[in-house]
Amino acid sequence: MNHSSDIQLVQRLKEGDATAYDALFMKYHKLLCLNAYWFLRNEPEANDLVQTFFLDIWDKKLYLHFNGDIKGYLHQAIKNRCLTQIKKQKMERENKEAFTQLQEDTCMANPETSPDYYKQLLSTLNDMATQKRSAIQMVYIQGKRYQEAADEMGISINSFKTHLKRGLKVLRHAISNKGY
Repeated sequence: MNHSSDIQLVQRLKEGDATAYDALFMKYHKLLCLNAYWFLRNEPEANDLVQTFFLDIWDKKLYLHFNGDIKGYLHQAIKNRCLTQIKKQKMERENKEAFTQLQEDTCMANPETSPDYYKQLLSTLNDMATQKRSAIQMVYIQGKRYQEAADEMGISINSFKTHLKRGLKVLRHAISNKGY
């Protein structure tokens, strides 16, 4: 297929032709998987990323934004998604390392109270209202952004921030009252 066939493919997509979507998938799927693998160095992750991208093309009607060189658009979109994925993984790794370091520092600083400290922390989290607990877990344990977590919880970003703020206040209060 050449450039003119891609233009026709895009036109058919914009007209709602599902067979054009299938043709686009068949034509570019393997190539985009290779492209994603080059960045991620993980075949299942690369395949999942490309699969999600193709679902977004149809579900979010991304094909309406296709103009000109579709091949270039597809490669750039996959590259951007890969870079975002790498950045997210790096942030998760750094958060886990920081959490591990915090645990080690706390245990080293006060070994007698450390088990009680964590027990109190977990108990307070478990006793907390569901939305407050979810907000804290999504941001500080799962490393999600506020908007992403708010969307997942089905609430506005401002409501999410309020739950997070109140949850942290409850944790601080519980920990400070125990003398940790």
